[in-house]
Amino acid sequence: MQIIPKTPTTKGPTDMFTGDVHFDVIAAGVAPSRLRVNIVRFAPGARTAWHRHANGQTLHVTDGRGLVQSRGGEVVQMRPGDTVYTPPGEWHWHGAAPEHFMAHLAMWESLAEGQEGPETEWGKHVTDDEYRTRQP
Repeated sequence: MQIIPKTPTTKGPTDMFTGDVHFDVIAAGVAPSRLRVNIVRFAPGARTAWHRHANGQTLHVTDGRGLVQSRGGEVVQMRPGDTVYTPPGEWHWHGAAPEHFMAHLAMWESLAEGQEGPETEWGKHVTDDEYRTRQP
């Protein structure tokens, strides 16, 4: 058994997030494990850019109210206790509702040995107009 020291909280980079987003690494996929887990905290209105994961992603909301959308799909509201799975390669975004903070665990697997391509591919930002017009 090993107790892993807590790493410093990281501010979400502006090329991947809109608004104030901070995350803490919980599990970094130390071999042989490929499990990656971050707790991500979004200020009201903050969100990811469109992105997709080579091996999919699971989100588990721990606090607040959030929104998630797959490309071409409806915006779905997320509340504490909700778990959302996006399959490999599915473009999506997620973040806080306009008037609420939101925190979730983001879980995914890093690339397997011999698996090619980016672990996470980032696209364009969800614009303020898109975000405002897509509320459930």
